[in-house]
Amino acid sequence: MDKTKQKQLNKWLKQQSRLARRWLLLNITLGIISSLFLLGQAALLASILHQLIIEQVDKSTLIPYFFGLAATVLGRSACTWGREITGFRCGEQVRVYIRQLILNKLRELGPAYIKGKPAGVWATLLLEQVEDMQEFFARYLPQMALSGFVPLIILVAVFPVNWAAGLIFFLTAPLIPLFMAFVGIKAAEANQKNFKALQRLSGHFYDRLQSMTTIRLFNRMEAETEVLKGASEVFRLRTMDVLRVAFLSSAVLEFFTSISIALTAVYFGFSYIGELDFGHYGTQVTLFSGLFILILAPEFYQPLRDLGTFYHAKAQAVGAAESIVDFLETDATGLASGTQTLPDPEHISIQAKNLMVQTPEGKTLIGPLSFTLNSGETMALVGPSGAGKTTLINALLGFLPYQGSLTINGVEMKACDLSHWRKHISWVGQNPLLLHGSIRDNITLGKEDVSDTLLSTIVEDSYAAEFVHQHGLDYVITDRSGGLSVGQAQRLALARAMLQQGSFWLLDEPTASLDARSEKLVMQGIANNIEDRTALLVTHQLDQLKEVSRILVMQSGTIVQSGPFSELATEEGLFSTMLNSGSAETVKGDLDA
Repeated sequence: MDKTKQKQLNKWLKQQSRLARRWLLLNITLGIISSLFLLGQAALLASILHQLIIEQVDKSTLIPYFFGLAATVLGRSACTWGREITGFRCGEQVRVYIRQLILNKLRELGPAYIKGKPAGVWATLLLEQVEDMQEFFARYLPQMALSGFVPLIILVAVFPVNWAAGLIFFLTAPLIPLFMAFVGIKAAEANQKNFKALQRLSGHFYDRLQSMTTIRLFNRMEAETEVLKGASEVFRLRTMDVLRVAFLSSAVLEFFTSISIALTAVYFGFSYIGELDFGHYGTQVTLFSGLFILILAPEFYQPLRDLGTFYHAKAQAVGAAESIVDFLETDATGLASGTQTLPDPEHISIQAKNLMVQTPEGKTLIGPLSFTLNSGETMALVGPSGAGKTTLINALLGFLPYQGSLTINGVEMKACDLSHWRKHISWVGQNPLLLHGSIRDNITLGKEDVSDTLLSTIVEDSYAAEFVHQHGLDYVITDRSGGLSVGQAQRLALARAMLQQGSFWLLDEPTASLDARSEKLVMQGIANNIEDRTALLVTHQLDQLKEVSRILVMQSGTIVQSGPFSELATEEGLFSTMLNSGSAETVKGDLDA
């Protein structure tokens, strides 16, 4: 990672800290107050020893000093506790904000972009890499300020007592941050490589976990084990590089700190035996001044040592921020939502003219396409796998950029307010996503104003009543449909779409993997709800298309046939071939589309 990139990432990280400015300032203030308690503690301790050893005063006269010493210890402990709390709150507030930025960007880019990378990569980005910024905001940033304030406060207290010791402190202090910066550059590069290795390992492991059945079916366990071992070994080496740099930085800091404290101790030792006679202000070096400064000597360098200890947090945060910033800066110009709302959103009509759907990078996926879906019409989209059906659906939902024209009720998709458009869509897919929660939660998706009466009606109309009444609306299911069959999960998805009450129904293989009874119930529920509404049905099961108004047949990213079932079934072409084969799935498509 070059220096310019590191500076940009440092600047971005510091900009995020403004969100938790209150907690950050409170943390720094507590650190400064703690340093004042430290001065009092050192002065009291040095005074007690001076009076006991040199002046040999009665111990009873020192009782107030001991109470004061106890008070300073308690004060420093309270400040340390407060710094832990405020540091955590500072990091927490920034992490929540950064995660929200990532989620907003994912929502903006849409599922078509998300599927381009393994789920493990997104999990690492959203969870682990954001989490690795905690120490930067909670400890490093406050410590960076304290490493300037606390030594300055101690210098102000030391110089009036002994200028020679103050000069030693002043001249040796810059050595620590100087060498820390040299080590830190290497640490940032090591952390950045480590995060990339972790992303690859997470993505690879998650993908293989999902495809475990296929791996066993083709007897690829040993081969995949070797690949996973290789990815794990790369990650181990990257991690050891990070640890090596971290230990090196600690050793460098401890070396220069020890040298500086030793110089101070040697100076006072030679002063006490009369070999050195400078540094004082006209009087001899006393036991009080020596003890006071020697007690403060480790504490003078401690903020700089702590900064060095937390410097790995900065390197870690910079390494994590690189992937996050690159993702947040992903160009989504073609996916940007417009501001125009739909006229008459209760009656949806869609028109495409020379439509060419593209990837976010500008590569053409399908097209040119031209078709019209009239208000209240049910149209089917069929074709072999890879023909471009899913790509067209993503374009209709606003998840992929396009060239040409695609209008909803006469409003160009690029100018349309996508959130307003999506509110009028009821979607039923082939793999319904069920959340970990109750049946009620999975139907309402967080809507709080849904009455039990409305829920009961929807459950009846979606033919889900038979198992919902058996389990109850508060029956808890898992995010992988645990506790429900595939057909039952699909009927819950239908109930969810009915609650949406969309004026445009998008049905993507709604009966795939269902048994005959579940398929019949789901299709009956759909038929009852799409009457007089605009609907687009994507399916490979051609026997369901006899009742639709029109069928579009796609192949290799273009529309090759269009018309009603009765017409397409009798004319020579792709549709009749698929019909005779029994399923559109049996016809090979152009996978490049």
